[in-house]
Amino acid sequence: MPVVLSLNIARKTVPVDYARTGATGIGKHPVDGPLEVTAPGPKGTAGSGVAGDSIGDRSVHGGDYQAVYGYAREDLDWWASELGVELGNGQFGENITTQGIDHTTALVGEHWRIGTALLEVTGPRIPCRTFAEFLGQRGWVKRFTQVARPGAYFRVLEPGLVGPGDEITVVHRPGHDVTVELFFRAVTTEADLLPRLLEAGDSVPPEVVELVHKRSVVELDS
Repeated sequence: MPVVLSLNIARKTVPVDYARTGATGIGKHPVDGPLEVTAPGPKGTAGSGVAGDSIGDRSVHGGDYQAVYGYAREDLDWWASELGVELGNGQFGENITTQGIDHTTALVGEHWRIGTALLEVTGPRIPCRTFAEFLGQRGWVKRFTQVARPGAYFRVLEPGLVGPGDEITVVHRPGHDVTVELFFRAVTTEADLLPRLLEAGDSVPPEVVELVHKRSVVELDS
């Protein structure tokens, strides 16, 4: 049975010179939990959906469609082997470190019951300079993008308590084939895939839908 290995939060942001806003909440650490998970509000005005978790730059992180970030322990172990370093739970800035469930092949729009909360897969994490500097890995953005094990963002459909040891049950799978991996490739290296993201309906963040439409207009005008 898939489970939450750890629930991770940054209790406060840390001042750094490499983050666009001068502070980051990427350094997350496991907590005993459980903690309340809720829909925080629109992106740009709201932070994390996990109680007590801090975010440094709300213009690109947080909000309803990025309320919770999940990453698989299996993928962390793969990266640890590749990089030759130890990676603890929360090391990639994820709120939930899971075991026994694949985020990369999850469908955008899947519903996961975790604890008493109901979460919906909304897309992948896109790597940034802050992520690279935090890990201290040269060429990290390019390497992370090439490997395409991005983890998944979730929005909160039903608020509730989530904690370490909670079972994860996929209670709904939509009828399309837009996976987290396809989404990731569409917005990073394979723009021709962008129109397919619309198949996932309102599970796709509004700013990504806008990106798809803008690209379509550019193609028509060219």
